Amino acid sequence: MSTQISDQTAIDQERLTLVVAGHVDHGKSTVIGRLLADTGSLPEGKLERVKATCARNAKPFEYAFLLDALKDEQSQGITIDAARCFFHTAKRHYILIDAPGHIEFLKNMITGAARAEAALLVIDAHEGIQENSKRHGYMMSMLGVRQLAVVVNKMDLVDYDQSVFEQIERDFTEFLGRIGIEPVAFVPVSGRNGANIAVRDDATAWYEGPTVVEQIDLFEKLGPPVDLPFRFPVQDIYKFTEQDDDRRIVAGTVSTGRIAVGDTVTFHPSGKSSTVSSIEQFSAPEAQQAEAGEALGFTLDTQIYIQRGELMARADDPPPSVSTRFRANLFWMGGAPLIRGKSYKLKINATRSPVRLVKVLNVLDASELTSITTKDQVDRHDVAECVFECPKPVAFDLVNDIERTGRFVIVDNYEIAGAGIVLEALGGEESMLQEHLRERETRWEQSAITQGERIGVYRHDAKFVVLTDRNDSGDVARELAKKLEKTLFRRNFKAYYLGVNNLAAGLDADLALEEFGRGRQVRRLGELARIFTDSGLIFITSVSELDEYDVRTLELLNKPNEILVVAAGGHSFDRYTPDLSIPAETDLDSAVRQITELLRKKEVILEYHI
Repeated sequence: MSTQISDQTAIDQERLTLVVAGHVDHGKSTVIGRLLADTGSLPEGKLERVKATCARNAKPFEYAFLLDALKDEQSQGITIDAARCFFHTAKRHYILIDAPGHIEFLKNMITGAARAEAALLVIDAHEGIQENSKRHGYMMSMLGVRQLAVVVNKMDLVDYDQSVFEQIERDFTEFLGRIGIEPVAFVPVSGRNGANIAVRDDATAWYEGPTVVEQIDLFEKLGPPVDLPFRFPVQDIYKFTEQDDDRRIVAGTVSTGRIAVGDTVTFHPSGKSSTVSSIEQFSAPEAQQAEAGEALGFTLDTQIYIQRGELMARADDPPPSVSTRFRANLFWMGGAPLIRGKSYKLKINATRSPVRLVKVLNVLDASELTSITTKDQVDRHDVAECVFECPKPVAFDLVNDIERTGRFVIVDNYEIAGAGIVLEALGGEESMLQEHLRERETRWEQSAITQGERIGVYRHDAKFVVLTDRNDSGDVARELAKKLEKTLFRRNFKAYYLGVNNLAAGLDADLALEEFGRGRQVRRLGELARIFTDSGLIFITSVSELDEYDVRTLELLNKPNEILVVAAGGHSFDRYTPDLSIPAETDLDSAVRQITELLRKKEVILEYHI
C-alpha cells in the first residue's frame, strides 16, 4: 500500500524516514490521511475516488480510508501491518511508516520503528494516555528513535480545551523522561477537521508551536553513522574457482564507520586478523574506501577461515564485546511466555545462535513503570531486564556505545517473539551447561560393574573418539571414522560409530539444517557419549567443521570420561590443539594406523599389535 511521489523530477531529493504510532482508535490513520491530502501528496483523483466510493456505499467519508487498502483493515477497522507510504513538503520527501496501534500487532510496529529517523506518536485528547501509548514510547526508546513529537489528536472532542492538552503534555513528558526520551514537541490537532495538520486553526489560538507539517520539516535528517567505530556484520563468504580465480569475498553491509584498502581488520568472536586487499561492489569499479550504509564485499591479503555471523572491526577501533552471556532489556511479544530451559534463536547483526534465558532480573509494568522482581518468566507484552546465554561466544556492541550493533531479536516457533537491546556483556559465572552437568552427575546412578572389570573383559579402556574435517559434507572424517570402527571391531574391540546426522532424526527437519539444530546435535552427541563411554565402549563419531567451542562442549558433556579429537583432511583449530592432526594427502589405511597407534600410546587399547 503506497502512494506515488508526484514530483518525479525530485526523486533524488533528501528523504527522511518517519514512523507514526499510536494506541488503537486514537486517530493515527486519520492524521496520516490528512497529511497526504493536505500536502498534495496523493495521486491525482485519489481523494475524489475514495469519497465517491463512500457515497455509493452510504458510508461517511473518513481520511483514514485513504490508508485502508488492505481488506482485513477495512473489515476490522485496525491497521495490521507496518505499511509504507510517501509524501513530500517544500523542504523534502518522506517515507512514512504507518505502525499498527493494536497491541496484537506491536511486533510489526517494531519492524517499522527500527528503520525510522523520527517519530510521531498520536494520543487521543478525549481518551487520554493509554497503556499502549506508553508501550509505544518505550519501544521508541528501545529502538533508539530520539526525535519524537507527540500529536494530541481529536481536540475537537474536548472543545479544543487548552487545559486538557497541557495535562497530557505534562503527564507524557514526565513518562518519557523516565525512559530517556525528551519529546521535541506536543501538537494539538484535529485530524478529522484538519486543525494544525498543515494549516493553523483559530480554535487553538492559544497554541504557538508548529503545525504537524512544520514539525516534520524541523526533524533533522540523520546521516549515516560514519564517525563511529567500523562494524561490518559478515553475511556470507563467496568463493570463486573459475579461470583460476581463488578470491574469497567477505560480503555484507557496513553498519557504522569507515574502512579503506590497506586497513587491518579483526573478526570477532574468532579473533582472526588480516588486511583489506580490495573493496568489491556489484557492477561497479573497485573502490578504495567504504563507509556506513554501503553493501559490498572485501578481499583480504591472507586467506583466513571465517564464518558467517562474525563481526568485522577495524583493528585500531575499540573492539566489540565478545561473550556467551549478556544483560539486556527485552520486549516480549510471543504467544507463549519466555521461560528458562527452553532454547530460542537469537538474531543479532548477522549472527544466528541458540540462546537461553538465564535469569529474569525484573519486569517493567508498562502502565506504571514499576519493577516486578519476583517473576521467573516473561509474559506476552512484558518489558523485562534479563540475562541470556549462548552456547558459543557472540560479538555485539552495548547499545549505549553503538546502537545499531546492540539490537537483537529472539525467534520462537519461526516467529519474532522478542526484541531487545544489549546493556552489558557478562562472564565468569557458572554456565547453564555446567549447572546441568553438576545436577546430572549428582543424580547419576553408577553401574554395579566397575570400569576395571570392563577393561579386563574388553581388553581396552573406554574412549570417545571425535573425527572432524573442514569439508562441508564431512565425507573425509566420516569415511575415516567408519574405517576405524571396522578395524577395531575386527580385532574384537567394542567399538561403535554414530554419525551426527543420525541425531537429526529427533529434531525438527528444518532446524537440523541450521546452526540452531547443530547446537542441539552437539549437545545430544555429548550426552550419548557419556552413556557409551560409561558402558566401556570406544565410541566413534565424525562432525564436519568442528570448532573449539563444540569440542569443549563435548568434553564437558562426556566427563568424567575423556575425549580424543582427530583433525583430518588438513583441518585446524584457531585456539585448540587436537590430539592428532592427519594431513589431507594421507591415505585411509595409514590414517587408521595413526589413530590406533595413538589409542595404544594412551593405553586405551591394551593388547594391540601392528
